[in-house]
Amino acid sequence: MKDQLPANRQNAIKIFQAGLQAVAPGAAIKNVCHLDQSILSVDGQKYDLDTYSSILIIGAGKAGSSMGKAVEDILGDRISKGLIVVKYDHLEELKTIKIHEAGHPVPDQNGLEGAQAIYRLASSAKEDTLVLCLISGGGSALLTLPVEGVTLEDKQETTQVLLSCGATIHEINAIRKHLSLIKGGGLAKAVYPATLITLILSDVVGDDLDSIASGPSVPDSKTYADCQAIFKKYAITKDIPESVRRHIESGIAGNIAETPKPGQEFFRKTQNVIVASNFNALLKAKEKADELGYNTLILSSMLEGETREVAAIHIAIAREIHSHGYPLQKPACLLSGGETTVRIQGNGKGGRNQEFALAAAIKMAGMKNSIVLSAGTDGTDGPTDAAGAIVDGRTVERAVKAGLDPQQYLDNNDSYHFFDKLNDLFKTGPTHTNVMDLRIILIL
Repeated sequence: MKDQLPANRQNAIKIFQAGLQAVAPGAAIKNVCHLDQSILSVDGQKYDLDTYSSILIIGAGKAGSSMGKAVEDILGDRISKGLIVVKYDHLEELKTIKIHEAGHPVPDQNGLEGAQAIYRLASSAKEDTLVLCLISGGGSALLTLPVEGVTLEDKQETTQVLLSCGATIHEINAIRKHLSLIKGGGLAKAVYPATLITLILSDVVGDDLDSIASGPSVPDSKTYADCQAIFKKYAITKDIPESVRRHIESGIAGNIAETPKPGQEFFRKTQNVIVASNFNALLKAKEKADELGYNTLILSSMLEGETREVAAIHIAIAREIHSHGYPLQKPACLLSGGETTVRIQGNGKGGRNQEFALAAAIKMAGMKNSIVLSAGTDGTDGPTDAAGAIVDGRTVERAVKAGLDPQQYLDNNDSYHFFDKLNDLFKTGPTHTNVMDLRIILIL
C-alpha cells in the first residue's frame, strides 16, 4: 500500500484538473451564449443585435481575458469597443477588447484608473446600446472606484484590515459596495437606460449575485448599518480609516443615498447569468474520481469558516472512513469547495489553501495511505505563486526529519515556506478561471 502514495498523489492532481476543465471560461460562456445570424441567445433570452447601434464589452476579474476571448469568438466584429480589468499577468491576446492589468487582492492605482475608464465607457452607453459585462473572481479589488471623500489608500487600508481579521468574503464585499460608485449596482445605474447583460463566473459561496465582485450589476441587499455591524463584530472599528467610518456613519444618518436596491429602474433592462460555479467544478471532479476507481462523496460547495477548524473536520471524516469505512468504503475520495478564512496571527507567508493543508497534515500525522490536496482554482493562494499544497500522513514525519516544526510554522501563518522546504507546494500558474477552492482527500 505504501507504494501507492505517489500514484495517488498524481490522481489527486488529475481530479483537480478535471474540476478546472469544467469551469474554463470559454466553454462555460459558449454553453449559455449562442449567435444565430443576428440573434444572440443568452441563457434562453434572445436579443436581436441588428436593433442596437453599438455593442460594448466591459468587465473585471481574474478570468476576464479568457471570458473576453470567448465573447470575441461569438460576436466577432460586431463589438464596437471593450475594456476589462484583470490581475497582473492574467492575460490572453484579444482583438478588439482592451485588457488593463491591476492589483489583487489589495487594489492599486492601476485598478483605480481601470475602473474610472470602465465607468466612463459604461456611462457613454445610449438607450440603443447593448453592454456585455464579464465578471469573475477578483472583480471587487480590480474594479476600484471610491466614493467622494474616500481615497484609494483608505480603501487599501480597509481591505487589509478586513482580510486580516477573518471577515468572510460576503462581509468584505458588503463594505466594498458602500465605498464604491461602481459596485453594489452602481454599474447598472451608470449603464441605464442601455441594455445590460452580465456573464458571471462565481467565486462566492452560495453564488449570491450581489456578492460576486460586489455585485456591480445587481441590487444591493446590504445597508450602511450592516457595514457598521461588521466593524463591531470583529472589533476593528478603530482600525478602519476615519474617512471610511465617517462615510458609513453619514449613510446610516441618511445624509448619503443608499446603494441601488431591488425594484429600482436601473435593473429594468438587465440580465445576470452565472456561467460556472464551484459546484460545476466539484461535479466534474467527482466524475473523474469515480472513473479512477474511488468511492466519492461531495461534502459541500459552500464551506466557510476558519481554515484550521474546517481542516480538522475534514480529517475527522477521513479518519472515520479509514477506521470504520463510514460514510464511504476505501478507496474513498472526499471533495469539498467554498472559501475559508485565515485569522492572521503571525508574520509568515501563505494562503488559506496552504494553511488548510498544513493544519490537515498535523491532524493526519501517521495516518497511512491518505492524501490531501487543497488549492485555489485561480492558481493563486494568498500573496504567493502557489495554488495550494499537497500533503499525506507522512508529511509531519518528513518535516521533523528535515528539522521543521509544523506547529510553529502554522502558528506563524508561514505555510508557504514550510511547504517550499518540503517541495510540497502545488503550483499551476494562472488558470484563467476562478470558482473559489477545491479540496480533495483520498483515503486508500
